[in-house]
Amino acid sequence: MGKKILNPSASLLPCPIGLITTQSIGGKPNIITLAWMGMISSDPPMVSISVRSTRFSHKLLKENGDFVINIPDAKDLERIDFCGTVSGKNTDKFKEANFTFGKAEQVKAPIILECPVNIECRTKDFLSYATHDAFIAEILTIQVDEEIVEKEGGKWNIEKINPLVYCPPSQEYWTLGKKVGNYGFTKGKINK
Repeated sequence: MGKKILNPSASLLPCPIGLITTQSIGGKPNIITLAWMGMISSDPPMVSISVRSTRFSHKLLKENGDFVINIPDAKDLERIDFCGTVSGKNTDKFKEANFTFGKAEQVKAPIILECPVNIECRTKDFLSYATHDAFIAEILTIQVDEEIVEKEGGKWNIEKINPLVYCPPSQEYWTLGKKVGNYGFTKGKINK
């Protein structure tokens, strides 16, 4: 079995998909679909999102610093894709995509009520790169639909979220599929 050598590219896969909501100081909310995001710290919980400086949301993020990572359900794929293909500068994405905005608990950006998970974040650091700028943010609070959180133990039922992922090399959206294990399930089972 051989390997093919490729040039460096955005090829980490899969990437989670989020609908990032921002809001101008004057109050205009916006949505941008992003896959360039990820966890960077557990304590305090920190995330990064990367946005091209040419995007309307970039301006709002620099102005306000607050944002919400809304984790959408795969059933909303058309609306999710739409929010990543038009500019909020000229389009009211909430209205056109028929999303409902709700009040966040701790940040000056709205949540999307149709999304089962809403992660409220405040920018703490900013890094600039050639194609994207990274907004490093602390997670302040999380809103989750009640039916997702199990009453015993507080675990999340991922099947009820039905999140999407993006695969950059093929530019395709995928769903997650089925659970295949839990963290640490091999402890004590693998021979050294």
